[in-house]
Amino acid sequence: MDRRSVLIGLGLTGLRAVAAPALIEAQDPGQTTKKSEPAASEPPWGTPVLDLHFHSRATPEADLLHLDGAGVMMAVLLTRAPEQLEISAAAISKYLGRFFLFTSVDVTRPDAIEILRKTGLAGTRGFGELSGVNIAIDGPEMQRVYQLAAEMQMPVLTHYQDNGYSSARPLPPPKGFTRPQFARLEAMLKAHPRTIFIGHGPSFWAHISADPGTDAYPSGPVKHGGLSEKMLSDYPNLYGGLDATSGINALHRDTAFAKIFLAKHQNKLLFGSDCACIDGHGEGRNAGGEVLAENSLMSLVTGKCLARVQLAQLKQLTSPDVFRKITWENGTKLLRLPV
Repeated sequence: MDRRSVLIGLGLTGLRAVAAPALIEAQDPGQTTKKSEPAASEPPWGTPVLDLHFHSRATPEADLLHLDGAGVMMAVLLTRAPEQLEISAAAISKYLGRFFLFTSVDVTRPDAIEILRKTGLAGTRGFGELSGVNIAIDGPEMQRVYQLAAEMQMPVLTHYQDNGYSSARPLPPPKGFTRPQFARLEAMLKAHPRTIFIGHGPSFWAHISADPGTDAYPSGPVKHGGLSEKMLSDYPNLYGGLDATSGINALHRDTAFAKIFLAKHQNKLLFGSDCACIDGHGEGRNAGGEVLAENSLMSLVTGKCLARVQLAQLKQLTSPDVFRKITWENGTKLLRLPV
């Protein structure tokens, strides 16, 4: 069965046959029959940018509005299968060369692996963003995903959020692996050496410090020897998704450490926005209901486009070569994008 038939075979998604061929063609470097959506000839950030953490909007036009507003050339649409495949396929079809696909699924579904396998055969570039309030990162559901990712040579993007869940805040966060289990990630890196993991979320970025605390967005100097930094150094199959408020906070809280960290791990870090603003300039976005530390982080992100905030941070904290690696080269190479 060819990839087009596989995607159309996900008929339970409501995916239109007209969108399916476009999804295949947009992600196949061998297809040259359609033109890509033109991008600005001079990238506003000095280099083209790939947003590796972009949640699909309600319409293709809304997807493009944020992309162009933030000055980003391409984005990976994080798409929940089977529910959101049709809208992402429409964006990929309408703006060829601007959008690529990651798919996620409720991993407790009996057919979860079958769905992910079909989307992989149809052209998805990775699995994610995966999370689960009642799922263990080393449980059987997730380990099946890791095995499939290794088999299909696709990365797994995972949200970790132990931090911010404590006796002072008894309700778990709205998403993420919310049991105190982030430390178990290292065992999964060892058990699945052929699987590429992309870490993301408050726990991943709090643990760049050896004293991560319990807050989702800790403040103050970073103490060397954090678990995330150790794993980035020790395991070639771990990458860091430098995105969202947690990624911004990781760079903001200790700029001296951030400069060293970014240079040291320049080949393992991936830019993403994870931004909910409408236009790539901050319209329609507040703090998102997040409990932010009582420091300058709140003024840094409230009402702002997270893509623009972090890209500006990275410009200040890195050399042009390192900036290009984190915002473009690492992601396009990892996902084997036709650029």
